[in-house]
Parts: sequence; C-alpha cells; structure tokens
Amino acid sequence: MQPIQRVAIVGAGNMGSGIAQKSAQEEFDVQMVDREQQWVDRRQSIIANFLTEAVERRIFSEQQVDAIKERITGVVGVENTAEDTDLVIEAVFEDFDIKTAVFRTLDEACGENTILASNTSSLSVNALAEATGRPDRFVGLHFFYHPAKNRLVEVIPAASTSQQSIDRVVQYCKMLGKVVIVCGDRPGFVVNRFFVPWLNEACLLLEEGHGNAAQIDAIACKAFRIGLGPFGLMNLTGPPIALHSTDYLAEQLDTTRYNGAANLRDLVSDNRMWEIEADASYSEEQYQVISRRLYGVVFGVAAQIVDEGVCSMEDVDRGAKVGLRWARGPFELMNKVGVQESFEMAKEYQSLCQNVDKNSGWTIPDFFFNQAENDTPWDFSYVDTQINDGIATITINRPEAMNALNETVVKQLGIAVNAVNANESVHTIVLDGAGKAFVAGADVKFFVDKIRSDSIDDIVEFTSNGHKVLNSIENSTKVTIALTTGLALGGGLELALCCDYRIGTRRTQFRFPETSIGIYPGLGGSQRPARISGIPLARWAVLGGNFMNAQAAYDVGLLTHLVDIADVDRATHNCVSNGKPSDKYSGKPANENSKVVKFATDFYRDENLPILLSGGCPDGYDAEDKTISRQLKNLKYTAPIALSMASELIDITANTTLEQGLDSELAKLTDIFSTRDALEGLSALIEGRRATYQNS
Repeated sequence: MQPIQRVAIVGAGNMGSGIAQKSAQEEFDVQMVDREQQWVDRRQSIIANFLTEAVERRIFSEQQVDAIKERITGVVGVENTAEDTDLVIEAVFEDFDIKTAVFRTLDEACGENTILASNTSSLSVNALAEATGRPDRFVGLHFFYHPAKNRLVEVIPAASTSQQSIDRVVQYCKMLGKVVIVCGDRPGFVVNRFFVPWLNEACLLLEEGHGNAAQIDAIACKAFRIGLGPFGLMNLTGPPIALHSTDYLAEQLDTTRYNGAANLRDLVSDNRMWEIEADASYSEEQYQVISRRLYGVVFGVAAQIVDEGVCSMEDVDRGAKVGLRWARGPFELMNKVGVQESFEMAKEYQSLCQNVDKNSGWTIPDFFFNQAENDTPWDFSYVDTQINDGIATITINRPEAMNALNETVVKQLGIAVNAVNANESVHTIVLDGAGKAFVAGADVKFFVDKIRSDSIDDIVEFTSNGHKVLNSIENSTKVTIALTTGLALGGGLELALCCDYRIGTRRTQFRFPETSIGIYPGLGGSQRPARISGIPLARWAVLGGNFMNAQAAYDVGLLTHLVDIADVDRATHNCVSNGKPSDKYSGKPANENSKVVKFATDFYRDENLPILLSGGCPDGYDAEDKTISRQLKNLKYTAPIALSMASELIDITANTTLEQGLDSELAKLTDIFSTRDALEGLSALIEGRRATYQNS
C-alpha cells in the first residue's frame, strides 16, 4: 500500500489550518488552499504564532519550526490544487452545496488516484460521495477541535469507498498520531451523537429551572469527572455550533427532543454567551435530578449507537475519553453507576422524549434491556486480532491509556496469542498498539493500590501471568514481530523484546523507567536486553534509564529494523520471508561504531560498576562533561535498592539460561514491591512529583 505523502487542505479556517499544521508537523507535504490570498496569509500567520509558542514551551526547536513552515505551501484557488496530491481534505463551511461545489472542482483538478475527504461533523458521507466523480475514493473525516492537539479523529467510509482508500486514510491519520475510530455513516457519527443531545439537555434543565448554568456545569463536572461543563464548553466552541448540531440531529433522527432549546436559540439570536459566573453550590436533590437526566440521554444514545452498528461500545468509550477528555466513557460510567440503574435513567429520558412527541422513535435497544435484566456489567475488549494471508495482527487497542498493560489487557492478550499459536493457517504474529504508543508500560495505579492494601501477592500473580504471555510469544513456532513504531516504555518494551523482530520508524522511542520509580523491570527487562546487546548496554538502558530515540535503539540492537514509515509493510514481509532468526540473542550491539554504543560499553563496564552504584564518578571521567553528568544524574535519581537488584539480575545473564534468569526476576518481586521506596516511587509518578528515596 502506497502511503499518503502529499496532502492538500481546502479551507484555511480554524479547522483547516489546524489540520494543515498537524500534517506539516508530522512531515507531510501540505498545500493550504483557500479562495483568497488574504485568508491563506492569515492562517499561515496563525500557524506561525502557534509554532512560536511551541518553541517558547520547548515543544519544538527553531529549526524544527522552520522545517514545518517550509512544508506548508499556500495555494489560492481550489482549481490550483496540485494534480499529484495523494489526499485532499475539504474543510469549508458545513453546507452540502458548498462542499459539493468544491468537490466538483477538485475532481477536475486532481489526478485519478487522489482521495477526496470531507471534514464534516454532521453531513451524510454517502450523499457527499455520490456527489463526487470518484465515490470509491471518497471518505468522511471528523477531526476534533483543536486538530493539532486533540488526538481523536472519526473516519467515516461511504458505502462506495474502496478498502484501499479506507486503509490509506486510516494510515495517514495514525501517522498524525491520532486515535482513529472507523464508524458508520449515521447522523452525528459517534461522539456528537451523544454529546450534542447532552448539551441540549443541559439547556432544557436550565430552562426548566432546575439550576443556574454554573450549578449545572458543576454537577456535570462531578458526575462525568470532566474539567468543563456543558455551558462552559458551549462558550468555548460557540453556542451557534451547538444549536446547528442539535437541530440537525433532531431533523435527521426525527427526534423532537433534540430540537434546540428556546434559551439556546435566544442566546444565539442575541449573539450572547452563557453566564457561568454565578454561585455554583447545589443541593443533593439538584444533583440527583440533573445528573440522572444527563446520564440518561448519554446512556440511551450510546446504546443506540452500538445497536445501529455505527461502532463498538469500546469505540464509543474511546471517543468520549480521547475526544472529549471524559475520565470514563458511557459504558464504563454505566458499570460504575450500575447497569440496571443506568437503564432506569435511560427509560426516564425515553419518557421525556415521548412526552414531547408521542410518536417519538427514540427507543432503548433490546441488548441494553437484557443487560439490565441480568444486572451484569459490560465486558470490554482491548485486544483485537485480524488474520490476513497467514499473518495475524494482534492490536492492543487501549489508546486512551497509551495501551498500558493491566490485568484485563494481559489476560486478553494471552487468549489472543494462544488462539493464533493454535491456528495452523497462521505463520506470523504481528503485535501492534493503537494510537501513537506501542505500549507505554504497565498500569502503575494497580501497583500502588495493591501495595497500599498489602496485596503484593496480586502484583506477583499479575507479573507471573505476564511472563506466561511473553513466554508464549518467545516460544512460538510462528515468526513474531513487534511494530514498535511509537512509544514503548517499561512493560511495553519488554513485550516487544520477546518477539523475533522489532520494526521501528523515526517515531520510535524506548525507555526502561523502572529504577527511577522504585522498582526493576519485571517482565524480562533485566534479562533480554543483556542477551540481545550485551551486559554494559543493558546497564546503560536499565540502570541509567536512558531514553532511546529510534537510531539509538537500532544501534544498541533493541530495534532490529529501522525504516521509513512508508516501508513498514515491506519490512514486515521481509521478516516473514526470512523466518525465525538464528541469532536472536547475539549478546552484542548492532552497530559497535555508534557513539552511544561506544560510550555505554565503556562507561558501564564491570570495573566502573561499584562506584556508579554508590553514586560516584569513576576515575578518568569528567563529572562536568555533559554526557557524563547526565548519566550520573540519572543514577542519582534512582531508588538504591531497585538499582542494586536490577544490577544483580543483569549480571546473572552471563551464566544462566533465559528461563533461569526469568525465574530469578520473578523470585525477587515480593522483595522489591515490599520496600518503602517502591511505594514512594510509584506514587510520585502518579502524583507528578519527584520521588525521595530512603533506601528502605
């Protein structure tokens, strides 16, 4: 599959310029297209200001900003969009006729292989596709504001969209670092389908006198664990957008209850904002009335979305958590509230819909009723498996939590691996992570909760189960490949290292942070790095906790393939062709001439280790040297007990088998998690502070 590289954004408004900025940041060649030079110039100026602020906040260097701006070309006139553009994203006003006029011009200007996309939050993608001359190369996109910052994007194929077009656009979105939800073409798609009625219901609650805007916001913030309530959100994005969206849903879904509330309509007519500065204190009675109404609409609509096949309940929750930054998605909230009680709230909302319109088609799906009858919580799947031509791709799909490993994920991963290991039609297993991370370690809160409840045995059991899963990958007769094309930390890196091959791109980042948070890597991290790259380099990676960019990870040998993003599929098939490697654990780096490798091999050699572990600088090294001082600083902020245990475990790789080493790693878990330093380090990570270790 040829990846997208040349992108054009039509419409240099807030959304269009944001998509252009994000695309340029991720090294796409971008055309920013509008009708007049003044609009193109204005948006390039706004992007420049955003990027200047990013330099001040040390997100980008000045050189990076210069390169980003150079990748954006201003184009005046849709007809002047380059013929060889791979993907054109239309981001003009939300009007069907305007959009289709743009697509007619693009159809003339662009080559036959160009994919056309509409950034829309409401319009029918199927109808838009039919209005173009290339319905098989058309897709709907719904970026969330601000598109350079918000990580969610909904991809909406038309019925006519080819699978190749879908795959290429999804790949482009993932290369932007987005969490992608592929969903059906229904009004509101996923997030707006439940979010917009939620906003309108808040307006109706205000209109009915159940509280002022500040009180309703405060109650919504508590009930949904969010930072900004419905009225604050409408003030931020603009009340006219809320009114347009809810009226659209009311019309398309024939739901009178969704008609924009009179107070919202008056507010927009008067060009006012909501008054949210009043007293926000509320009574328990107010909380119950308001929260039940807001819960009811969200729970009922979320069930409708799944029942209609728009997307899975996991994706509904993902949309809420990533796109809206809710702490829990609708189905997770139902589990917290209780599924039976949640169903009762949805029934109360259904009654409100029927009171407005006796013929209302707003109904609660049967599967929600059945779940409530059984009064059992919803089960979620975080591991997806796809098999194609003998290659089983297992994706950890928990991007809202950076795919962190918890008990559920480890269990589901184990089931998935065992299933494909037993499948004779599968010859290769590819591990992948949804979103911008491969796997960002284990769920730290789980460790903290277990230590505080004196349940360290549960940590040992969890880690032991993790070892079983990794061993089933390690010992698989299939070729095993980790697509570590993003962030892999701690347990995620350990998961990758049990595979035969690890494919990375320039976005790859590796790190073992464990000794700095009071523990040691317990899923093979003390064993496999040394066996792959040699003991000194394992010390550099594990004891020093050094952050590895893609090149360093490749030179050290923890990455087996470093390729351009466009070549990931080719590299995967090369691994398949080569079969299982004969020298997976060679005990030496991939590039002995690398500066990183030379330094790490020298600095972390056996003779220097005692003084490094005691906090000193070995003889012959300048402690003021930038490279040396960084290592000494890294070691200074580690937990002494964890550092010592990790060092001992790395050293035993010289005279043990991998199986023996892994057993030793497991055997020390109770000791390390029983230390005060483990609780301090893990707690400090959650609390966003620097740990203070007492060596106890």
